[in-house]
Amino acid sequence: MHEDAARFLSQPVMAQPGSPLRVAVYSRIAEAIRNSLLTPGSMLPTETELGADMKVSRTVVREALMLLEEDGLIRARRGVGRFVADTLPRIGIERIRPFEEVLGGPGQHIEIKRIQRQRQSASEFVAPGVGVEPGADCWLWESVLIRDGEAIAHLQENISALPVSLGSTSAAAPLEIDDDGGTLLASLNNRFGRVLGPGECQISLSQVGPSRAKLLDLRAPDPVLVLTQYVRHANRPFYLAKCLIAARAGHLSVMQSLQS
Repeated sequence: MHEDAARFLSQPVMAQPGSPLRVAVYSRIAEAIRNSLLTPGSMLPTETELGADMKVSRTVVREALMLLEEDGLIRARRGVGRFVADTLPRIGIERIRPFEEVLGGPGQHIEIKRIQRQRQSASEFVAPGVGVEPGADCWLWESVLIRDGEAIAHLQENISALPVSLGSTSAAAPLEIDDDGGTLLASLNNRFGRVLGPGECQISLSQVGPSRAKLLDLRAPDPVLVLTQYVRHANRPFYLAKCLIAARAGHLSVMQSLQS
């Protein structure tokens, strides 16, 4: 590892108010990747080495690395180690739907259990997805989606808290969205109409990890499907969501449309 990267990563990390320590570790490593201190394809230090450098536990490092892999910033090679991705995630052009529509069906009601709704600093992952600089003010809505009494998904949604303009006549203003009991994307659609888009939904597999396992009544190593949604407005990144879906959710339908 390059000397500058080692020096940058060896600085102790501290969690921000209302944000878990794993997010601070995630942001430190992500920043090193985005700033090319950790170059594409290079091997990361071990969990033990990173924990010792940042003065955090190996468990915290493992959860941060799991999130980095889910978000496409690093990749793991079994028996070898973890490496910086050769290319960083991109934002695409497909149209998406709120997750209560994705996971619901005829005769099925999706209950939204709100875990938290707060303003916080945008992480290195969230910032480009919502069109702000890292550390800028953004909204986080965290929810568990429940169907027929069972928790089937964990959802984190983000938008910028900076002034924006939505709709054909609205002037730029700080975005304040009332919590009407649905997901953030559904609330945005209800308030402004479907003015958002296009978007992209990326699909990957991961383990749920200890923190989110408790919310979904799973074991930490249980597999989950990870859907990461990016939505644009006025041709700029605007909304970002990551949804972990348990196997008990069953089959998912993918809707496609042809454009002339």
